[in-house]
Amino acid sequence: MTEPQDDEGAMDGLTVTSCRRCPKLVDSRSRIVNGDGPTDADVLFVGEGPGATEDAEGRPFVGRSGSVLEDTLLEVGLEREQVRITNCIRCRPPENRDPRTAELANCRGYLETEIDRLDPAIIVTLGKVPSEHLLERSVSVTAETGSVEDVRIAGRSHPLLICLHPAATLYDRSQREPFRKTLATAADLAGVDGGGAGQSRLDGF
Repeated sequence: MTEPQDDEGAMDGLTVTSCRRCPKLVDSRSRIVNGDGPTDADVLFVGEGPGATEDAEGRPFVGRSGSVLEDTLLEVGLEREQVRITNCIRCRPPENRDPRTAELANCRGYLETEIDRLDPAIIVTLGKVPSEHLLERSVSVTAETGSVEDVRIAGRSHPLLICLHPAATLYDRSQREPFRKTLATAADLAGVDGGGAGQSRLDGF
């Protein structure tokens, strides 16, 4: 797959090295926040976009939501260092607003390249925006969390697991168990839950 590269954006492997496609995001960001984690990870988490803490530190999911994600990963037998975490957009929107449709489209090629190069066993979308962005349909995350669907990226099919955003568990304690169960499903499907059964559990999806 050809890496996205033009006068306004360039990519080196899985890393966006420069991009000026979205003027408002360029003005809002302090840096480009790329994906974090192994370049051969079996599990890829996809969030919406960086917030203030992520923009300051240059890593995705390092605020309160990141702590929830890391703690829950440990509960299901995974560590953050074993998975890769990225976002639909790589620059912080002004005042942490939702990404605009054009902004998501401008960053889509970067995300697809990352997925194609990584070739994860399972993609886990954290919340409504990434779920709808990759599935290209309306998604009721609360009702559909834990559901697995196929998504085509760069001509290849990838299993995608819909998941609640970790912030949902901060605002509604009843969402903690569904969130944990979905992460356990991700670990199980990827075969990285303490025994490594490979990717065979994905055969039925």
